[in-house]
Formats: sequence, C-alpha cells, structure tokens
Amino acid sequence: MRAIVQKVNGAKVEVLDAHDSPRRTTGEFEGEGLVVLLGITHDDGESAVETMARKICELRILDDEKSALDKNAPVMIISQFTLYADVRKGRRPSWNKAAPGPVAEPLVQQVIDRVRERGLTVYEGEFGAHMQLSITNDGPMTILIETE
Repeated sequence: MRAIVQKVNGAKVEVLDAHDSPRRTTGEFEGEGLVVLLGITHDDGESAVETMARKICELRILDDEKSALDKNAPVMIISQFTLYADVRKGRRPSWNKAAPGPVAEPLVQQVIDRVRERGLTVYEGEFGAHMQLSITNDGPMTILIETE
C-alpha cells in the first residue's frame, strides 16, 4: 500500500459524472487537515490497512508537530491507482502493480473506516470516478508512506 499524505489548509473533491453534467462535490473542508492519495497493490491486506490507518492518524506533520488525531483534524482520502505506475520503460505507464478495482476498492474503504473508527472526520472521493481535487498545500508538506 502506498500513500501520498499532504498537509493542507483546505481541500475539495468533485466527481465528474458525465461529459455534460455538472460536477458533484463529495467532500470539502476548510482549515488545517490532511489529504491522502491512496494506492493499493496486489498483495495488500489487513496488516497494510492497519498500518496505513495508524500512520495517517498519528503522523506528526501538522502545526506544532501534532498529528491529525492530536488536533482532531479532517482527513480526505482519495483512491489513486496511479501511485503504482511503472514508468521505467518507454513513455506509457504500466499499471501492472496496481490492484484491480475488486481488490482495491474494499481495502480503500477499510482504511477510511479505520481512520473514522479512531474518531476523525473523513471526506472521500468516489472509487474509480473521474475527480477534480482542489487543495491548498501547506508548507508544502508532502510525505510518502509505503507499507511492506
């Protein structure tokens, strides 16, 4: 499992349903929080879910070296299979390391559920949808987390 965690000062995610339809906001917050882009690979399971949720909640990257849990800060979690793109050969990314939807979607949801179980407000995108994410990256502070 792989995540990009960004310290933000506000975030909004909108889903694009069809070419001509208006965007639909599925999550939005103002102020200090985290945005997490979350990718799943084939061999991820319960251990990766627990580790990732704990890291998201406890990572001390907010102001005053506090975690989202310390500050009760909102978290936005967006599924992002492109985090497993392999671009070592040619000009077209390979997606072979990204888990397929039926494997990845439940694991993304489990991470979201585990973070919520720890008492944090979680905003989310829509799995597999075309989304537009607006953030104000604060710092900037961007951290890569990988589980084993």
